[in-house]
Amino acid sequence: MNPEQGAVHVERMISDYLRSGDSQPLFLIGDSLQVLASFPREFIDCCMTSPPYWGQRAYSGGGIGLEETYVEYLEDLLAIVAEVRGVLKPTGSLWLNIGDVYQHKSLLGIPWRVTLAMTDRQGWILRNNVIWNKVKGGPDNTKDKLRNVHEHVFHFVKSERYFYDADAIRHKPGQAKIINGAVVSATGVSGVRYRRQIELSTALSQAEKREAFAALDALLGELRLGNLADFRMIIRGQQRATHSDSEQVSGRARELAERGFYFLKYHPEGAKPSDVWDIIPEDTQRRELHFASYPEDLCRIPILATCPVGGVVLDPFAGTGTTNLVAFQLGRKSIGVDIASEYVHFAQDRCRLLL
Repeated sequence: MNPEQGAVHVERMISDYLRSGDSQPLFLIGDSLQVLASFPREFIDCCMTSPPYWGQRAYSGGGIGLEETYVEYLEDLLAIVAEVRGVLKPTGSLWLNIGDVYQHKSLLGIPWRVTLAMTDRQGWILRNNVIWNKVKGGPDNTKDKLRNVHEHVFHFVKSERYFYDADAIRHKPGQAKIINGAVVSATGVSGVRYRRQIELSTALSQAEKREAFAALDALLGELRLGNLADFRMIIRGQQRATHSDSEQVSGRARELAERGFYFLKYHPEGAKPSDVWDIIPEDTQRRELHFASYPEDLCRIPILATCPVGGVVLDPFAGTGTTNLVAFQLGRKSIGVDIASEYVHFAQDRCRLLL
């Protein structure tokens, strides 16, 4: 089969897969750069991937990561990322997990070299730099540096308007309670302390105090109805404005100066996750086959947040299929590409176990 026939074959496979009602992942064997070039344009909702790290391991099937220099590695990776950009929808996201490496005792900063090249040369927008704290690390016998126990997961988008479902990833909040007839939030806020601070304030006028009491009563009513999970009240002369005291740069500081108070409201569905994720590395998935499979939990937030129900997830470095497995568990279609046929066959078997 010549390259042109191969491209037509891949496009037909993808077209058939997208029309089917099957969420079983579609796996393709081949070099990511070549395979992605044969994909239709702008049909992927979310790409979650971890490319082979430079100079770390000889992965089965060869491919990226075996270059003589890290500069060559960066260029090869950027070429593949450019193809990913082409197959992503305008509203799509790319989540890139990439590790660093030492050379001549110097940490090369490869994650940031890749990221800055992507934003400067390819036009990606970087939305988050997530720190994956592995909680535990491997043995480190060096005597002149700290142990390395984190990696980066970068969230990129193509445009300023993109799909993001923040409610799908919120932590379930605690519940408010009614104690002696008074509503008390999950963290103990009842309004009594704020009432006392308003009453005794010398920084608020009488009109401001009346407005503050009325606003506090209204917010406690919202808490009672379950329309918010919790709140904080910032009162002039009692608490500092959050983030900045400058009225020029902070709307909250301006509101504090003009009104005398403002509220920080907590979403009724809970808080969004932070950009530090404590996730223990994968220890149990056939390490004799693939030595760098990342944990399933690393994929859940990216897929839930940036791939709509009915959307399609891509992993151009599928390995043993962790991204595709999680997409399948979450009811999303997915496509995995890997150069090593034995990885792809294992990934297929792994996903079939869920049927």
